[in-house]
Amino acid sequence: MRLNQATPEQLREWETTLAEQYQAIQQAGLSLDLTRGKPSSDQLDLSNALDGILHGQYTDSSGTDLRNYGGLDGIPEAKTLFAGMVGVKPEEVMIGGNSSLTLMYFSLQTAMHQGVSDADSAWAKDGQTVKFLAPVPGYDRHFAACEHLGVELIPVAMDDNGPDMDQVEQLVQADASIKGIWCVPRFSNPTGVVYSDEVVQRIAKLGNIAGPNFRVFWDNAYAVHVLNDNAPELPNLMDYCRQQGTEDSVYIFGSTSKITFAGAGVAFIAGSPANLTVLKKHLGFTSIGPDKINQLRHVAFLKDSATLSEHMNRHAAIMQPRFDAVLSSLRSELGDTDMGSWTEPEGGYFISFDSRPGLAREIIALAAGAGVKLTPAGATFPYGNDPDDKNIRLAPTYPTVSEIEKAMEVFVTCVKLASVKQALAAS
Repeated sequence: MRLNQATPEQLREWETTLAEQYQAIQQAGLSLDLTRGKPSSDQLDLSNALDGILHGQYTDSSGTDLRNYGGLDGIPEAKTLFAGMVGVKPEEVMIGGNSSLTLMYFSLQTAMHQGVSDADSAWAKDGQTVKFLAPVPGYDRHFAACEHLGVELIPVAMDDNGPDMDQVEQLVQADASIKGIWCVPRFSNPTGVVYSDEVVQRIAKLGNIAGPNFRVFWDNAYAVHVLNDNAPELPNLMDYCRQQGTEDSVYIFGSTSKITFAGAGVAFIAGSPANLTVLKKHLGFTSIGPDKINQLRHVAFLKDSATLSEHMNRHAAIMQPRFDAVLSSLRSELGDTDMGSWTEPEGGYFISFDSRPGLAREIIALAAGAGVKLTPAGATFPYGNDPDDKNIRLAPTYPTVSEIEKAMEVFVTCVKLASVKQALAAS
């Protein structure tokens, strides 16, 4: 079914057939949810051995009793484990609580009001406008943090290699009020793109182009979340920063939230010693230390990079059939049409679907009317404004395969119905 080749009569016939299919789906009384990238219960079960794993041994390698106060920046064993996960040195890691988003917000707020180095480096000094680059489509919680703090977001185009670096460089050279950029560099949310070597090298140079107060917020949330052994690797940003002398321009974030227990994991930030010194100084006013017992549990469970890799392979075995269910439906039902395009990621948690322009909101509303909740239209753009009204984020990890198959039957029917109606209105 290709709309650009159909006659008005064919379009009317298709509309009638699809409307009947949609009504039949409505009568089925479905209640399915593909809105957020949560691990399934089967994935969470993979980490149940965390419970009781310490067997009453609560000291780290130095003999420190981890049940007590202190240790604001984390235990050495956890720093070593997570440094390997994102390709930095252990001394460049500071461990937080369970949420990397908390660390991102804290870093953003500190930069705004206390400064990235000293009070004179505060982004919001003298009430000046602060701007941030937002590669799109992107992660709604990144955008929400900026919006909450009054930071103006500037959309930047994404392609198969990452952000459009020509656009990024031109923007930061032209506007000194641009103080940072959000990046999800491996298996980007929602496209699944892995940043290319050239893009990572150019991001490493931004500190020299934009000035000393600029920061790359490198949210490497899916650093080890592969779906197959051949998934592309991410070039090492910090290594390139060392070559450029821009180590201070980068904050690297990560966590175990989708590795172990989503609500009881370990989060961390990596950066230069200068950056960590500043952040630790201000963090000391909010905490006497994070949950060091949980850090030790994770070290005992994940052990090293080899054990971590084996653990993530077990995750992949659970997730891959869910991704396959989505992609199989899209290929079989929409592959030979001109009704949309989509990504086929090799890791991460999402699939990005682009409808014909002007249809995302209608498709999502139709799906909701048939009992399938999808991420709101525009969520992957700053201020909820997708200028083409076409991007839809699909999150297949939490439902069962059977539920995904039912949800995708609804989704493709809604895509077809909305697309045919649009084509008919234009004929």
